[in-house]
Amino acid sequence: MSFGFLIEGLVAVLLLVTIGYCVMLNTRLKRLKADEHALKATIMELISATENAERAVAGLKATARDCELTLAERLRSAERLSADMERQTQVGEAVVQRLSRIVLAARPGGEIENHSDPQAMAAAANALADRARKRLSGLAA
Repeated sequence: MSFGFLIEGLVAVLLLVTIGYCVMLNTRLKRLKADEHALKATIMELISATENAERAVAGLKATARDCELTLAERLRSAERLSADMERQTQVGEAVVQRLSRIVLAARPGGEIENHSDPQAMAAAANALADRARKRLSGLAA
């Protein structure tokens, strides 16, 4: 019987080791399940944050498109205004040149002392305009 007792003792020890190992595995499985739930919660939060970020990016893209359209429209308007101002400047320069030729022709000596002085040119142009008004008012009377 000693051999049977020894085998039964060995089986009992192995059963105890197996039970201990099962308890340890059970504890690990519980931790793994808890970690799985925490991981699922983290994944859900990450999905939610990703969706929010995608909506924000879509909103930013729409805002950028609107800004680009507005900026392009303003740029075209500024270019038109710049071209208009350039044409008006050229017309103004042509008028000043004609006025200076008229003033030069109207002066007794035929020459102005300082061609580049805008105030002198303006005064001469005003004087010429006053003479023309007097002539016209004299003709009308």
